[in-house]
Amino acid sequence: MKIIQSKRYVAMRGFTLIEVMVVVVILGILAAIIVPKIMSRPEQARMVKVKQDILAVQSALDLYKLDNSFYPSTDQGLRALVVKPTTSPVPRNWKSDGYLREIPLDPWGEPYQYLNDNEQIRIFSYGPKGKEGGAEIGNWNADESSG
Repeated sequence: MKIIQSKRYVAMRGFTLIEVMVVVVILGILAAIIVPKIMSRPEQARMVKVKQDILAVQSALDLYKLDNSFYPSTDQGLRALVVKPTTSPVPRNWKSDGYLREIPLDPWGEPYQYLNDNEQIRIFSYGPKGKEGGAEIGNWNADESSG
């Protein structure tokens, strides 16, 4: 009786090659479906961060304008939200502790860009490419760009 039991255990010890291949194929199919969805999430998170940063900077600029009746010039840039500008136009009612603690960097590690064209302000990031070329994400298109 002991001999029969040991033969039974020997016969049930491992997986067949076909069983292993079926498992590998199933895992491959799952990876092909799931990995692309998971891999796009970091880029979506970066897009959300850009939009939130732009809204925060826009709000700080609006407060700056409420206090001083104008936005910082392009030359003064976003730095005017952290340190009181000393070049023209010098703000008269600049908030003593500033409008932002620091100028944020976009999720790709680059500074946000700022332009003031006759009080029409543009705040933007060049996006993942980090340079001009039509992929800018700014306060004029932040609602349009999807991640």
